[in-house]
Amino acid sequence: MTASELGHLADELGIDVVGAAHAEPYEETERHIRDRRARGLFVDMRFTMAQPEVSCHPEKLLPNARTVVSAALCYYAEEPERLPGHGRLPRYTWYDAYAELREKLDALGRRLGGEYRVLVDENQHVDREAAARSGVGFYGKNTLLITRRFGSWVVLGTLVTDRELETTPALSLDCGSCTLCIEACPTGALDEPGTLDANKCLSYWTQSAHDPPADYREAFGAQVYGCDICQDVCPWNRGIEKRRAGQALPTSAEPHVDLVDWLEAEPTELRRRYARLYVPRNDGRFLQRNARIALANERVAAR
Repeated sequence: MTASELGHLADELGIDVVGAAHAEPYEETERHIRDRRARGLFVDMRFTMAQPEVSCHPEKLLPNARTVVSAALCYYAEEPERLPGHGRLPRYTWYDAYAELREKLDALGRRLGGEYRVLVDENQHVDREAAARSGVGFYGKNTLLITRRFGSWVVLGTLVTDRELETTPALSLDCGSCTLCIEACPTGALDEPGTLDANKCLSYWTQSAHDPPADYREAFGAQVYGCDICQDVCPWNRGIEKRRAGQALPTSAEPHVDLVDWLEAEPTELRRRYARLYVPRNDGRFLQRNARIALANERVAAR
């Protein structure tokens, strides 16, 4: 299958960006992961960093693997007005775009034929590296994968197949001299461009079993999970609001949450309601901790 044919097939299935690369080891990425882990930059996070000997070897994910197909699906939608007493979720969690992409990639695998394996938001594969190799996007200084048309407002997924597909070239793009994301990060988590220090990352602290440092709490603002600051300021993300104008959110989408409702909920039930979020120890009390911080910030702001 040619790259053009793959692109047409992806369009038919509603996949926003697609690319293909050979199923071969990500040797440089594996070295970076091991180096950053040795420096303590991942703190206690697991995910794809836990086993680089697996996540950086797509050739081992499927018998006779030949090609890694990388796909991106844009999840951007305009944010409605946030009401008093409500906290904010990061855009990628407003609805389960990962589930949507997983279905589309499975349909793509069936259309390609042969044996295939779909990996979306799974620890066994570094999706960003596959996307960078196949020209779906390039690495930003905020460590996110940036696409030409949709910026970093995308979820990524991968299809490993035993079919031999024409590969697509990596993009010859980068962030140039821009440092807006570095300057905007309130805790300095991106001070080393292209490397995230999770010890200083607000998103990490919303997902940690440890309480965030006292001097970070004000920076959370109304955020109860994750963080979009480095994406909000990125020039590659400008104009997306025009291209996505009129794009209706799924009825299940939830940009904001009622903070008092979170605090009054039974923790197990709260965790069940937000199964799409990573929550340490699967304990809803960590979500309630975040809600308390957001509510305290709101009260301070109202003084």
